[in-house]
Amino acid sequence: MERVTDKFLRYVSIDTQSQEEVEAVPSTEKQFNLARLLEKELKEIGAQDVRVSDNCYVYATIPSNLTENEKVPVLGFISHMDTSDAVSGANVKPQIIKNYDGGVVTLNKELNITMSPEEYPDLLTRKGEDLIVTDGTTLLGADDKAGVAEIMTMAETLINNPSIKHGTIRIGFTPDEEVGRGVDFFDVEGFAADYAYTVDGGVLGEIEYENFNAAALKLTVKGRSVHPGSAKNVMKNAITLGMQFNSMLPPEQVPEHTEGYEGFYHLNYMEGDVEEAKLYYILRDHDDQKLEEKKKVVLAAVAYLNSVYGEGTFTADIKDSYQNMKKQIEPCMFLIDNAKKAMEDLGVTPKICAIRGGTDGARLSYMGLPCPNLCTGGANFHGRFEYITVQSMEKCVEILLNLAKK
Repeated sequence: MERVTDKFLRYVSIDTQSQEEVEAVPSTEKQFNLARLLEKELKEIGAQDVRVSDNCYVYATIPSNLTENEKVPVLGFISHMDTSDAVSGANVKPQIIKNYDGGVVTLNKELNITMSPEEYPDLLTRKGEDLIVTDGTTLLGADDKAGVAEIMTMAETLINNPSIKHGTIRIGFTPDEEVGRGVDFFDVEGFAADYAYTVDGGVLGEIEYENFNAAALKLTVKGRSVHPGSAKNVMKNAITLGMQFNSMLPPEQVPEHTEGYEGFYHLNYMEGDVEEAKLYYILRDHDDQKLEEKKKVVLAAVAYLNSVYGEGTFTADIKDSYQNMKKQIEPCMFLIDNAKKAMEDLGVTPKICAIRGGTDGARLSYMGLPCPNLCTGGANFHGRFEYITVQSMEKCVEILLNLAKK
């Protein structure tokens, strides 16, 4: 049977980056390349009801091997196939550093790109393990192809070992999670699971059932362009007006100055010129009332600036993205207890933590499918210094198998 590492390395070689501001799902057709491969592999290992939807969702079933008198809930495992567009996901060149010694890792000798435990202290906890890293020019794609590979390995193990008793297992792989569209067309009714776990977390041992409440802000600034030689009292530079808006937000409430349950305003990117500029923000807070307060701060700043520069100069389009799943999981805390036991039985220390972000499970939990999140073993997601270890992925597979067992 193929190891989880082999699956992972195959999956990260396929570019599946999703794209912001695209209405279609999937936002990029290339996500079908991985979806079709997974469909093929699921059929080859003997999974049933395997299908890929028109919107690039992959579904499969591992039938129960229990007797008719043994009734257990139908359990789902879900991961997303797309990767972030923050850094290129094309032509990923992973490399394995065997028996990592705890020192500085050279990702790319030619470009002098290194990764140091001084900057990333968690590396020291991976000493002695086999480290999978990038070549420093792309992301790795462990978010969330590690989750995909771990679920696929669990599925193959269950099918190949009928002595492992389990109920009906549903498998789901989604597109566009990174752009907030991951469950827009997820077939909850057809998936027909009582409960599920997303496998989309970080370091080994993480269990998450709290996440940010989230909103997206698109700020449009209308300017007026004239020749700079005769611009006095006439020009309105949309770029600098946008910067003025940004300066009115609380400077301490940004990702680089917050942690834990602290929310933030994050200017993700901006574009434009003197005539028109657009600033794209994400607003986050675990407390839904505090998120509403952040929206009010935005709208108050827009109202003030429009009173100074003219009505319509600033337009704020705010859309909610997802909610904190905590309210939906609290009635089902046995899911958390089961995950803790699955880890403890393997000598893994569970770490209950709140997600400073979101998962497909956050939205699914409000669609009738309670769905906390489990670790994949990776770290430094969405960047060139992303990494994971062979041993942590193998241990995550064992955790999933423990959860699947009766």
